[in-house]
Amino acid sequence: MKAVIMAGGFGTRLHPLSINTPKPMVPLCNQPIMLHTVDLLKKHGITELVMLLYFQPETIKKFFGDGSEYGIDITYVTPLEDLGTAGAVKAAARHLDQRFMIISGDLLTDFDLSSAIKFHDENQAQATLTLTPVADPLQFGVVITNRAGQITKFLEKPDWGEVFSDTINTGIYILEPEVLDLIPAGENRDWSKDIFPLMLKRKDRLFGCTLKGYWQDIGNSDAYLETSKDILTKKVAVNLKEKPAYTCKGLYLGAEAMVNPDNLTNIGGMVVLGDNTRLVGLPKLKNCIIGRNCVVEDGAELEDTVLWDNVYIKANARINGAVLGQNVRVGVGARILPGVVIGDNSKIGTDAKINADVKIWPNKIIENNSIVNSNLIWGETWRKSLFEGALVRGLTNIELTPEFAAKLGAAYGSTLPKESYVLTGRDAVRSSRMLKRAFVGGLLSAGVNVRDVKRLPLPVLRYKLTTFGEVGGVHFRQSPRDSAATEIVFFNEQGMELSSAAAKTIERIYYKENFRRVHFSEPGIITELPHINNYYREGFLRALDRDIIRKAKPKVVIDLNHSPAAALLPDLLNELGCEMIELNAHVDENRLPSQVENQAETLARIGAIVTALDATAGFWLGPSGERAIYLDSTGQSISEVETLALMTALISKTRKEGAIAVPISAPHTLEEITREQRIQILRGKGDGRSLGVAATDKGVQLVGDMEGRIAFTNFQPHFDALFAIAKSLELLIRSEKTLAELRRSLPRRPYRKIQLPCSWECKGGVMRLMNEATIDLQTTFIDGVKVHFGDDWVLVVPDPYRPLVHILAEAGTAEQADALLEEYREKVQHWLILLNNPA
Repeated sequence: MKAVIMAGGFGTRLHPLSINTPKPMVPLCNQPIMLHTVDLLKKHGITELVMLLYFQPETIKKFFGDGSEYGIDITYVTPLEDLGTAGAVKAAARHLDQRFMIISGDLLTDFDLSSAIKFHDENQAQATLTLTPVADPLQFGVVITNRAGQITKFLEKPDWGEVFSDTINTGIYILEPEVLDLIPAGENRDWSKDIFPLMLKRKDRLFGCTLKGYWQDIGNSDAYLETSKDILTKKVAVNLKEKPAYTCKGLYLGAEAMVNPDNLTNIGGMVVLGDNTRLVGLPKLKNCIIGRNCVVEDGAELEDTVLWDNVYIKANARINGAVLGQNVRVGVGARILPGVVIGDNSKIGTDAKINADVKIWPNKIIENNSIVNSNLIWGETWRKSLFEGALVRGLTNIELTPEFAAKLGAAYGSTLPKESYVLTGRDAVRSSRMLKRAFVGGLLSAGVNVRDVKRLPLPVLRYKLTTFGEVGGVHFRQSPRDSAATEIVFFNEQGMELSSAAAKTIERIYYKENFRRVHFSEPGIITELPHINNYYREGFLRALDRDIIRKAKPKVVIDLNHSPAAALLPDLLNELGCEMIELNAHVDENRLPSQVENQAETLARIGAIVTALDATAGFWLGPSGERAIYLDSTGQSISEVETLALMTALISKTRKEGAIAVPISAPHTLEEITREQRIQILRGKGDGRSLGVAATDKGVQLVGDMEGRIAFTNFQPHFDALFAIAKSLELLIRSEKTLAELRRSLPRRPYRKIQLPCSWECKGGVMRLMNEATIDLQTTFIDGVKVHFGDDWVLVVPDPYRPLVHILAEAGTAEQADALLEEYREKVQHWLILLNNPA
């Protein structure tokens, strides 16, 4: 049997370590990563290898030669262009006339490959993918199999709502040669995206073999350091060239390595010293891998650190949890903190300090006594991700600083055409203005023009984006979750929330600091749109039946929350003939909008005024203008779930056909409400962008989420509480019902929801066990796993941005809903115990 080693990647995510060294040749415990792969293949009797090269191929050829030194026979294939993972293998087809294995040259594993080959034989498979469970499956392709091991579904790099298993594709495949016939010669094809889904569609014999053991994709420097630690702590065994020292447990010495005998008590954990490396005097080392020809001087302290070849550490330097490339020099007393990666040939001066998680590119000089807080010159910071969907959230002036905002603006601007226009706006909070101004500076530096609409409701900004003239918009607001935090929300040229692909592009530029810096004569310009409210007003009134509202003269109580809507909504409702009692109706930057913690008191006050004045309805308007809480004529506030049902009922009573788009988690009472009309309930993913896309579908008249946000699409496809208030009054008048009467007429099915703490590492495992536990039941996999029991259902979905799992249930009676919720709460808690305490 032959094996194909994929060794052609650029290794961009591993920069700066892989700038001068191709990723498969990056040293792992003083030997190239790919040599560990070769050792594993030899262990399982595979010695005929085809190495697929592309980036810096000569470095790999020079090391391995013809393979005879390592007991293998190598054929090198170097495609002339990037053909993708499958296209590259097709380029080697003439060397693959028998069953073969594909394995990546940049991972470390101790899998029992022989058992995978046996599994392939026993199932007479055409292709077998080796699978393994991981804590965080989002960065990998998730694979679903049936009980026989046959693959039933692929999910390539899913989000948490799509994670139904933590079993991922490891990139190790066993294939019959006829599979190559599915790949067009000379064309770019990927195994996971193209060929395996095609085989699944063709109903070919495509299997997944789950293997237990160690597996690590060494995709970035975090993973590289983690893998090195795993070797040192014996989580995985590798072939070491260095030999154990008889005089010191845990110390491994290469040829001619020198250690002061008096220094052995300063060696802790496992320490590997490469050939000709010297410890001078009495340095302290714990859990370190030191390359060849290195020197560590007296008084230096190194822990959880990897040094490549020819590194010199001067006296009293302290290094913890870092990786230093070849030929790095560290001066006397320098301090290097955890997460730091230093590229080849860099020099760190005396008493310099490199703060945590900084990346330094090759050939940099850090002067004496310098403090380095950010990357030189590209790199990644180590937030898990900048974006949560389409927004960036952080503590104001702590995580989201003006410096951060300026860099983020430059990164965003670098993705846009020069001289294009972006809308920027904010809420009434002063910190939003501070961060917006810094962000605008970054946009201008990239040659992007800004139309600043200043302080205004978010729906107004999004409405302007639905026209033409701007390529995107950005809104700054106080977080509704935490008054100490700010949210920066991004929109595309149609006012839709920014796609995940666009967000990742901004992240990549931000992390690499690869900003577009225009000529000094080309920065963008700032203009204003003083008449934007008038433009919104015209469209707002045009989308309503003004006469029917004016004739009814509804009386409403509205808390405007000191928000920018206070300068707009009262005039609009006045023009519609509404009699208004306004609360908190002036914009005040010194008064923060009311938050969740005091919302009950606020709603009680509004309700009391509604009943005292016999008003038609009451409203509490959210600070950004996207969400409102409704109160009926009895002063009772209406929950988010009931708001969606009421809006559905209003559409149903005033329309004979159409569609309403809602999340998969919306109650099934919506179908009961619309049963007598030709109004379809369209269920999909519950994030803002997915619902926004659904709003543009033909026939969709209403979109609602589970947070009380509503969009009436005859005006705009985006959530707009200002228009929703006016439109609901119009529909209420048409229905000849009061809100209280409409509430009483709604079908009642108890709806329950809870959330459970769940670490990021356990989310994938929980969803895998949920999928396995419900494999014989009727399930839906749109956003999480939804299990149907006739008209009753339960949904388990991981939170995409917090360490939580949400459980929602609906049933015919309160007892049934509570029982269903409790059953799955116990299941999830049991699974968490299993995942946190593996046998």
